[in-house]
Amino acid sequence: EVQLQASGGGFVQAGGSLRLSCVASGLTSDDYAIGWFRQAPGKEREGVSCIHRKYGTTSYLDSVKGRFTISSDNAKNTVYLQMNSLKPEDTAFYYCAATYSPYGISLVKEMYDYWGQGTQVTVSS
Repeated sequence: EVQLQASGGGFVQAGGSLRLSCVASGLTSDDYAIGWFRQAPGKEREGVSCIHRKYGTTSYLDSVKGRFTISSDNAKNTVYLQMNSLKPEDTAFYYCAATYSPYGISLVKEMYDYWGQGTQVTVSS
């Protein structure tokens, strides 16, 4: 059974930083991607960043480029999302998700099959 455990959310002032962690278990090959998604009240869930476990390729939502960094510690089966220079518009519930993907990575939520429970990020102005 694939399980994803997200943590690290919290309350921070604008300009601050948080690091989210996603621990994955139950994935049976290296050909998978982990994505971070977020959903604010009344808005669609959107892809923020993703990384391929085997190839290390990454992708970012335009609005977070230069502020967020995704990385992985394969020995710990953990993917991190370092979020710097946080803005109030980054406030959302953040989810990590996984998909088997031998060909690449995607920020399209419909491509992901397994979802964690999420963690709240609140940025005050």
